[in-house]
Amino acid sequence: MRTALIVCAAIVIGVAIAAFAILQHPAFGRKFTKERKEKIINSANYKNGQFRNQIPTPQFTGNKSSLKAMWEFAFNQIQDINITPKDSLQAIKTDIKSLSTNSDWIIWFGHSSYIFCLGGKKFLVDPVFDIQFPASIMMKPFKGTDIYSAQDMPYIDYLIITHEHWDHLDYGTLKHLKDKVGTAICSLGVGEYLEYWGYKNIIEMDWYDSYTSPDNTLITCLPSRHFSNRLIKRNQTLWASFMVQNNNRKIYIGGDGGYDHRFKEINHSFGSVDLAILENGQYNEDWAYIHTMPQDLEKVMLDLKAKNYLTVHHDKFALSKHAWNEPENIAKQIAEKDTLNLLDKPIGTIIHF
Repeated sequence: MRTALIVCAAIVIGVAIAAFAILQHPAFGRKFTKERKEKIINSANYKNGQFRNQIPTPQFTGNKSSLKAMWEFAFNQIQDINITPKDSLQAIKTDIKSLSTNSDWIIWFGHSSYIFCLGGKKFLVDPVFDIQFPASIMMKPFKGTDIYSAQDMPYIDYLIITHEHWDHLDYGTLKHLKDKVGTAICSLGVGEYLEYWGYKNIIEMDWYDSYTSPDNTLITCLPSRHFSNRLIKRNQTLWASFMVQNNNRKIYIGGDGGYDHRFKEINHSFGSVDLAILENGQYNEDWAYIHTMPQDLEKVMLDLKAKNYLTVHHDKFALSKHAWNEPENIAKQIAEKDTLNLLDKPIGTIIHF
């Protein structure tokens, strides 16, 4: 009996030591500096110890407890739904470094990673290429989609990070990109990761903050309806969308988030944007308020009244349990029904707008 207790104690201690060692990995970030923590606490969007959405937003919806919802998501099998594609997806390997900046274009890399050129400047959003441990445990790219790396990127004038979730803020990728980035733009609190990982020129913004660069690029941080957590403690960094304006053109970066009034407000404040990049995928009825549900995507598009739309957050990872190609089919149906200009193309396609 005593021997068994010693063995059990040794196993528990060993697991605890291993867990502690893993949590020291720089991908998990570090404790906020005093200055950054004070800025967070003083934010109008930080209340009772955490950031809050503009309207009440339970993370889990329906009649299930959060534990039951997560358990069913992790272990319940869904029959007759192809969550991942059986074959390799179509993707194009474009030589991005050779592209001219004399016109406006965008290239999508799958999920929520993309690069665009606006007014001669290059913007890279939520890049996830060089996935390493521990993110590699959670995210497995679909066949054929993992064809770009940080090495393929040109010099980036502006890196934009919408929030801290693993599928948007990737340590391996950002470490490899560090020397190629001019200015990093992020929401409040996320700058702690970037600073820790070696970034120097960081513009960290709260909702409705704006930054005007020396080249007259105007970037405005706007709300989203989402949440944040890198591990356990929630909502200690802000999630956001962004409006980028340059050369009399506007691109709306939607980030992650469920439907609410903000899209009408954005249209009222900024008018019709030239391109709206919208979340479309990884949705589930059990978290219907924090991701854009299929029945809400049309509302988002009609509220924004954009000239062009591109949907993202699909075609690379299976982070929910819908058919892998359902999001793109839904977007096409909406565009046809409402005569909207949808720019969705295969990964790596050069899209001019």
